Amino acid sequence: MSADARIAVFAYGSLVARASAERTLSRPVGEITPVRLQGWRRRFSQARDNLACEKTFAGPGGELPPFVLGLNIEPDAEPEEAPNGGLIEVTEPDLAALDVRELRYDRTDVTAAVSGPGSERFQRVIAYVAKPERFAPEPPAGAVILSSYARTIEAAFDGISAAEGELYRRTTLPYPAPLIEGTLVADRIPPGNPRDW
Repeated sequence: MSADARIAVFAYGSLVARASAERTLSRPVGEITPVRLQGWRRRFSQARDNLACEKTFAGPGGELPPFVLGLNIEPDAEPEEAPNGGLIEVTEPDLAALDVRELRYDRTDVTAAVSGPGSERFQRVIAYVAKPERFAPEPPAGAVILSSYARTIEAAFDGISAAEGELYRRTTLPYPAPLIEGTLVADRIPPGNPRDW
């Protein structure tokens, strides 16, 4: 692949939210190209240890849930499950910043699976897939989803278009664990990483 090959990240969760992506990349984000990822599915199957990781959230009553779920993509899915998302053009330094943000995920080449108008502009597309030790096929006992995370993602897809919002919900919901309003009570969050979820 040539040194000037164009690279994109397939954003399928909170990275679809422009403000969140811009905070991590420390620059304005250009066009977000709507596409789908064929042969994959999207689920809340990444489990973060809420008590031991770089950010700890308390629930409304002060309780500390043991796990917080995040979105993940998994291969070998049926065509109707193909998640929608957005391609964001990135550079190698951008990928380094994204690696810090996505510390519970592995960078994965998904170029061959991307479909949609505009995707041909990129010679390489990467996505972030949960590390094996963070992959939770079923929600662990006591796991929750932060409402701030859920709201941000739904609003981001709705912001692209009503159809993209509907497709996100159809390929992702219902939520597999309770949604809670969380409060950040302890953190060692790297600069540029989300603090709201």
